[in-house]
Amino acid sequence: MTPLLWHYRLVASTDLDRLARTAYDAHRAVHPGPLPSWEDVGDQEKKAWRAVVTAVTGSGESTLTEAPAAHSIVVQAGEQTHTFHTEFTAGRQGSLVVNDEHASSHHALFQMAHGYWFVQDLGSTNGTWLNGRRMFAAQRLKKGDKIKIGRTVVVVVSTN
Repeated sequence: MTPLLWHYRLVASTDLDRLARTAYDAHRAVHPGPLPSWEDVGDQEKKAWRAVVTAVTGSGESTLTEAPAAHSIVVQAGEQTHTFHTEFTAGRQGSLVVNDEHASSHHALFQMAHGYWFVQDLGSTNGTWLNGRRMFAAQRLKKGDKIKIGRTVVVVVSTN
């Protein structure tokens, strides 16, 4: 699994499950051995991760991690142009819906880190391609980049 850029993601939530999963995913990304995915973790361990988040944030408080000022990304997929201000997924069921049988349900993650937009494959069957090259880790995006998701090409129009 490629580590997510979790430590630069804006997390403003009172949803303990979401925060616990984010913390667990960060732990899993740096752990030297294999760990099960969040979906495969037992209820007792999930409860422990929720307790950790509660201890750090206080019950019902939201938390905010380091994050640069919000920037937008404008992408074009086919004839449609879309603007996003926060992280999003692209795929058959993502925030950026790709109607392509060769795309996975949640194919790629677009997120902001260090003031730049990045894209990373989410373990899709056919991979995510940037400017004709298959990606194996998060890649920084710039204007004009072409991201292939399934057989659909998504073009970066701008990153502000």
